[in-house]
Amino acid sequence: MNYLAHAFLSNNDRDLLIGNFIADHLRGNDFKDHKPEIIEGIYMHRKIDTFTDSHPNFKASKRLFYNGYERYSGILIDIYFDHLLAKNFSNYSSEPLKEFCDKVYKVYTQNQNLLPKSSSNFLDYVLKNNIYYEYSSLEGIERVLFHLSHRIKHEVMLNESVVLFKENERALEENFSVFFNDALKEFL
Repeated sequence: MNYLAHAFLSNNDRDLLIGNFIADHLRGNDFKDHKPEIIEGIYMHRKIDTFTDSHPNFKASKRLFYNGYERYSGILIDIYFDHLLAKNFSNYSSEPLKEFCDKVYKVYTQNQNLLPKSSSNFLDYVLKNNIYYEYSSLEGIERVLFHLSHRIKHEVMLNESVVLFKENERALEENFSVFFNDALKEFL
């Protein structure tokens, strides 16, 4: 799962939100600069990643992208699953996606002093492009994948994987539904 799902599974807890957001920008286990509640969010992020990588529906979804994107299939499914969450947000929350995003962004910005530099830089990108909300549209996902392709500097244009997403959308939606309901039972 990507940033939107991690934020959602933080269950409106400020410290879990912060820890979940910064976890991908931290290496090792030396978190002495953070209070225990944020560290809990960092470890929660890692548990969610482990759960995700081992879930059979996530693995099945990755296989749908092996034709041309095998090396990046995990990243693609993380992002496409965030798209499916955003697109179907009302199935999982009574709060509208826009309000949820605004609330989460507010927590991040009010606590930007707690973020490592790389997380703070990424937050600037998230805010400028309203990424969590943009996940709800396929055009938004294409932009995110286009930017990601240039950020990680490789020959594959990840945004072109949208063709495979469209071809497999029904299967991906079914896989996501099972997967995310399992995640909700596990983490909420």
